[in-house]
Amino acid sequence: MKNVAVILSGCGVFDGAEINESVFTLLELEKNGAHYQCFAPDIPQAQVVNHLTGEVVENETRNVLVESARICRGNIKDIKEAKVSDFDALIFPGGFGAAKNLSNFADAGADSKVNNDVLAFAKAMADNHKPVGFICISPAMIPKIYGPGVQETIGNDEETAKTIEAMGGIHKKCPVTEFIYDEKHKVVSTPAYMLAGNMLEAYSGIEKLVKKVLELA
Repeated sequence: MKNVAVILSGCGVFDGAEINESVFTLLELEKNGAHYQCFAPDIPQAQVVNHLTGEVVENETRNVLVESARICRGNIKDIKEAKVSDFDALIFPGGFGAAKNLSNFADAGADSKVNNDVLAFAKAMADNHKPVGFICISPAMIPKIYGPGVQETIGNDEETAKTIEAMGGIHKKCPVTEFIYDEKHKVVSTPAYMLAGNMLEAYSGIEKLVKKVLELA
């Protein structure tokens, strides 16, 4: 049985992990006979967003690990506890939490940094040639993890693609139903809700990404 680490970034598209993308990822892992363990950094969220109005809620703080636990029914650990030797692969669902909590890409763009503990685990997975899947906006972290020269996608958003290329990434346009695979680095990425207009569209690419990651594991 393949063991896969899944790193979440909160709960909710605007300030955490995209819930549908996260659930689709976990569902596909189970459907394909894999075991997974969710992780998240034990840190405050960068911001709290009212998902009904889309407005930032001032003077409220939430914890990324605590909020992420909502998605996986409490079965989650601090990313500090993740050991590369325990896992065959890693997957990052999307949501703005990947660009606000796991990294500061939303604010800093090409000058962004990835959370130290997330970066350490992801780099260790990369150094051990283990496959990693990136969904939605999470591929923005790829150049910071792997360095320049990795093929990836966030769909076809030109501004985001230019920022990724400014960091050294090689952006490839990709439809929502497909994924981009960098064979040398064992990196798989799919646009999901960067392009998806509904759950079925998001699911179609995630389903293929999970299968590809498990094939490589």
